[in-house]
Amino acid sequence: MKVIVPDWPAPAWVKCLMTTRAGGVSQAPWASLNLGDHVGDAPAHVAANRARLRQQLPAEPGWLRQVHSARVVELGRAPNPEADAAFTREPGQVCAVLTADCLPVLFCDRAGTVVAAAHAGWRGLANGVLEATVAAMQVEPGEILTWMGAAIGSQAFEVGDEVRQAFVAQHAEAAGAFVPQPTPGKWLADIYHLARIRLDHAGVGMVHGGGRCTFNEAETFYSYRRDGVTGRMAALIWINPATSA
Repeated sequence: MKVIVPDWPAPAWVKCLMTTRAGGVSQAPWASLNLGDHVGDAPAHVAANRARLRQQLPAEPGWLRQVHSARVVELGRAPNPEADAAFTREPGQVCAVLTADCLPVLFCDRAGTVVAAAHAGWRGLANGVLEATVAAMQVEPGEILTWMGAAIGSQAFEVGDEVRQAFVAQHAEAAGAFVPQPTPGKWLADIYHLARIRLDHAGVGMVHGGGRCTFNEAETFYSYRRDGVTGRMAALIWINPATSA
């Protein structure tokens, strides 16, 4: 199983990773490490893939029913909650989000006492899912570190006027994240730039990661916009129960 280990200055006992599409048992078009149980893949294949992932984790991830909202939940309150972000202060609990173009963002505080994961498609991003996650962590925003996982890149993410307007209406500087296209009313959007603006306004200055493109790196990542029927990667974070402070 091929994973990405975030390069960021999190405390040593904060563990995290993002899966790629490599190393599972699913067949095309979900080949091969599909972790999404809602995309038409054989349930037995998804279960086998999740079992492979589970070998690298201290517990079963707290899977969410993601709906492009700004709802944040604390893990352990209810199974399989409808939300797009989760946080925990409990060592050994694993926050997880599934993506295939949307932006996964991992969070922790400098002291390593709370961690979170957020699923930020453009709707969730515009609705404030990152700001809601920062608020739910209940630490000073300036003490929060973030890492942005792989998402659709700025050369592939074409959107309409309504998307641009949703962001610019809230933050004027968001206009810089959109490049006009020859087709009237169409723009190329930089979701990483948009996320940085939102985090900056929330008081979070320590932002890492970003830059990978799920759409253009077909051998490594799933992309819903590229393929339609496809799998999902997971971005996960937890406090190591063996070494937490």
